[in-house]
Amino acid sequence: MGEMCPIPGAVFRQGTPDWVLDWLDAADQPLPRLWFADETPPVSTTVAPFRMDRFPVTVAQYARFVAETGYCTDAERRGFGLIYTETGWVERPGVTWREPGGPGTARRELDDHPVVHVSWTDAAAFAAWAGKRLPTEAEWELAARGPQFRLWPWGDRWNPAVANTAELYAGPLSSLSAWQQWWRAQCARDGPVPRTTPVGSFAGLGDSPFGCSDMAGNVYEWTATRSHLYADTTQCDPTVRMAMGRYRVIRGGSWMNFRYQVRCSERMHGDPHGWSSFAHGFRCAADA
Repeated sequence: MGEMCPIPGAVFRQGTPDWVLDWLDAADQPLPRLWFADETPPVSTTVAPFRMDRFPVTVAQYARFVAETGYCTDAERRGFGLIYTETGWVERPGVTWREPGGPGTARRELDDHPVVHVSWTDAAAFAAWAGKRLPTEAEWELAARGPQFRLWPWGDRWNPAVANTAELYAGPLSSLSAWQQWWRAQCARDGPVPRTTPVGSFAGLGDSPFGCSDMAGNVYEWTATRSHLYADTTQCDPTVRMAMGRYRVIRGGSWMNFRYQVRCSERMHGDPHGWSSFAHGFRCAADA
């Protein structure tokens, strides 16, 4: 189910070199250097050949899974989902993958958009049904950038026209307040609904070296890997360290993020026990 790209096996240096942290520290972005430290130091990693979905799983694909299995997502069972409003993150009743902004926000034109409001368990259940699995973190990074380091799937030069990030809509952003101003205007116009784009909207422009699309922005993507530091001696943000050994690694950034947070080696961490939001989706992998 869904087109897959063959990814050759490789030995590569997973993670971020120090010069990138220097660049981030000097860049016009609001997060401290320590926030990105869990991406370091780069570690030699061996990945066997595998296959990766070309696109994130769509709403239509997830609907087929639900129709055939009767599966009920974690958000549906608990009766609410997580969205970002004008005032911040809010748990809103009735928010699910079917109605990503809450009751009344289901639209047929979202069928080819990435599915959101799926927890790690929800994503793993779909993958098993499809005869696939969630990719490991190392597989995801290799599929996004290839064996040679690069900042974004297409290279080291930022291009706001080839990925769905906040800058696609709002132009260059350099502060949280600028992003919040943009988001307040979006919410006033359309409400707090996800700004996803149809999968493959940037195919051929923002693709990875292996042809995978939407690996920078659109939706965050779950991986199978439990959160861990590349080196026990790494000094990182205390909130990030709290996730180690408990959460699962999330990759790719989303439509909510600046260019700095959709890099190939950027790491996020999500609670696998039912947590989801309207910026999180996934894609599947399979053995070669």
